[in-house]
Amino acid sequence: MAAVVLVATGFAWHSVDSLVSQIERIGDLGLGGGRDGAVDILLVGVDSRTDAHGNPLTERERAMLHAGDEIGTNTDTLVLIRVPNDGSSATAISLPRDSYVDIPGLGKGKINSAYGITKENERLELLDSGVSEAEAEKRSTKAGRQALVDTVAGLTGISVDHYAEISLLGFVLLTEAVGGVEVCLNAPVYEEMSGADFPAGRQRLDGPQALSFVRQRHGLPRGDIDRIVRQQVFMAGLVSQLLSARTLTDPGRLGELGEAVGRTVVLDEDWDVLAFLGQLQDLSGGQVKFETIPVADLNGTTADGESVVRVEVDEVKDYVAALVGADGGRDSAPKETTGVIPSTVTVDVYNASGVAGLAGEVSRTLAGRGFRQGEVGNYTGMGVTGSRVLAADRANAGAEAVAEALGGLPVVADTTLPSGVVSVVLASDYSGPGSQADELFDFTPSSTSPTPVPPAPPIDAGQDGPKCVN
Repeated sequence: MAAVVLVATGFAWHSVDSLVSQIERIGDLGLGGGRDGAVDILLVGVDSRTDAHGNPLTERERAMLHAGDEIGTNTDTLVLIRVPNDGSSATAISLPRDSYVDIPGLGKGKINSAYGITKENERLELLDSGVSEAEAEKRSTKAGRQALVDTVAGLTGISVDHYAEISLLGFVLLTEAVGGVEVCLNAPVYEEMSGADFPAGRQRLDGPQALSFVRQRHGLPRGDIDRIVRQQVFMAGLVSQLLSARTLTDPGRLGELGEAVGRTVVLDEDWDVLAFLGQLQDLSGGQVKFETIPVADLNGTTADGESVVRVEVDEVKDYVAALVGADGGRDSAPKETTGVIPSTVTVDVYNASGVAGLAGEVSRTLAGRGFRQGEVGNYTGMGVTGSRVLAADRANAGAEAVAEALGGLPVVADTTLPSGVVSVVLASDYSGPGSQADELFDFTPSSTSPTPVPPAPPIDAGQDGPKCVN
């Protein structure tokens, strides 16, 4: 976010250098160094009661942020941003804050606790050994950040090259500096804990409103997943707003951006931001795609009854590697079936069977197996003699994966379809997953079934207007 802000401002290089010098720098986090042909940035949104320099927030600022009296530090937002060295499309990958993962030195826990618990444990140990409060705070914060970097690397298989941290206050100040950001809601919402109180439809949010918008997680149909979608559409809108002529030509707004960055952003000390800005000059906001790692169970619980989001590490690593066009720095065995990662395939499902609701059931079944949901409706083409999977090329690997998931349907070439499009046509002979016939032989206890959540379609930072969300 700091890099995008600096690019968007269009400052002269000496002005940028002056701005960079105000940013808080941290070192010795064991970062990757960009050896895989791209720059991988961990963007962390921190729920903190201090600014980037450790200064306490004012009472007014705490009230504005709905920040209570808690002292601990949690990471409210985690986004892994990959920027290829060739200047092609950047990808921002969101990590659900309640993902239940391995945390170095702590064992299993929610990923958003890696920073805060490690920091507090280290701080108490340092104080017990006689270290001063200020030194203990500094060293324990570094330990917390290091634990988070290692945890993200363990989950995604990607070595983090650079670290960028922004506080809740920074989020508010950046939003205010660009004059607010437009969003769109499918329905009105009111949720007291986050302070979210918005009507349905398009609306422009100021800083405090924006914070409530992206922090709400209670009362949303898909909880943390819907919260992530909100964060993504908001970041897409913020990027677009930053690159707008209204921002770039307004000295007052540029000054506010500089103040916001200087007070609330933390970067690793080995990051040559000026050189990185030169690399990003050809990377526009429209070339940033927002994705989310696959979730195995949204409503998971631990043995102690704690509510968590379950993720399969191998699936997450494969998914991230497929998104960024890399192997994630690890050896991966060939797939036993088609070699296709379901979450990279969008499937349209059409009903030609006469059985009401069949297309919707099959689409949800495919989504439960990790495929992206596309269009769902009645088939309007010529008569079909049997259920089938359609693609422009019979050898389409995505179509083969879908056909296999539906019980071995035939793949039929349809040259009228664009390359990469996969469609399913369900005739009266269909008895595979999602059909009533299949349910007759399904003896899986529903009470123990996980709640798989397919990734939302990627969000484009160059979109025309805000995407309406829950």
